Amino acid sequence: MILIILFIAACFLAYSNGANDNFKGVATLFGSGATNYKKAIAWATATTFAGSMAAIFLASSLVKNFSGKGLVPDTLIQSPEFAISIALGAAITVFLATKIGMPISTTHSLVGALFGSGVIAVGTAFNFSKLGSTFLMPLIVSPLMAAIVSFLVYIVFRKLRKAMGLTKQSWICVGSEKIPVVKTINANTFVTIESETPKTIKLMNKKEYTETYSGKFMGISSQKLLDVAHYISAGIVSFARGLNDTPKIVGLLIVINALAIKWGMSAVAIAMAVGGLLNAKRVGKIISKKITPMNSGQGFTANLVTGLLVTTASIHGLPVSTTHVSVGAIFGIGTVTKKADIKVIKKILLSWLLTLPIAAVVSALIYWLLLNV
Repeated sequence: MILIILFIAACFLAYSNGANDNFKGVATLFGSGATNYKKAIAWATATTFAGSMAAIFLASSLVKNFSGKGLVPDTLIQSPEFAISIALGAAITVFLATKIGMPISTTHSLVGALFGSGVIAVGTAFNFSKLGSTFLMPLIVSPLMAAIVSFLVYIVFRKLRKAMGLTKQSWICVGSEKIPVVKTINANTFVTIESETPKTIKLMNKKEYTETYSGKFMGISSQKLLDVAHYISAGIVSFARGLNDTPKIVGLLIVINALAIKWGMSAVAIAMAVGGLLNAKRVGKIISKKITPMNSGQGFTANLVTGLLVTTASIHGLPVSTTHVSVGAIFGIGTVTKKADIKVIKKILLSWLLTLPIAAVVSALIYWLLLNV
């Protein structure tokens, strides 16, 4: 029974992770107007699932890190109550954040849950130094690195675009406006007709117009090439997210040999996909539309930086947050264009600061209840 509860808790965490994180890889596709929400989430689901499956072969180090090995005594790692408290503490934190639309880090939630349950279980025997070096430092450094790299890469790309003679163009509305006019025939009869105004030119609101690129590269439309590259980069980010996040959750199952790694990865991947399909929209809109307006070139740059950083971290066993890296990269673009919404960034940063203590308290409470009730 305790193993069944652990399996359900891990799947709930995977579901919450998918709901909060799945759309982050394709947020720039939707935010730049390159595609609609349904197509974006479908692409995110497929590529995230592929990354989850690849984690079986490429991310074994993360499985070990998020089992708690090295943070607490090995005897405690074998306790299913310890694993359940970590899974539920992180899952509840991420699920609540998703409901209010805040893009927080599942990685951060897991670290907080490990800390909360670990301190309750072993007190001062908890390995605080490893917590700082292996977990907290990558989480703190990664968004700053992403913002700086994204800032620099976009400046380089912009200079290359101008050197190649590719220019940006904005759409405007040209045409006639039809205004309905009500004509009275008699006391009881009214007829509505449309009156057409002269031709007008209207510059659309910044939130309405789409910025594209004109010119050709090797005889192919530069905008079409960019759209293809943008889709590929979004797929890379989603793949990297699946590669980085899946083993963190599976680590909770592997430590007590509840499932073989391939079955654990598969179960987590499916739950993650379902969570993204059903509950990703609210958080997705925050990242896509609220941090900064962007065109497809800017979105491509942010995705490219995010994908490279998260994939590199996964292969080297560093538990970075896709959320932190993605938001950092998008903010870096907004800093260059001077269109970033600082109020939204402040709210997101506040939610990040609250993630670890909330997960720690919830996890500690659950662990205490499991031992004493």
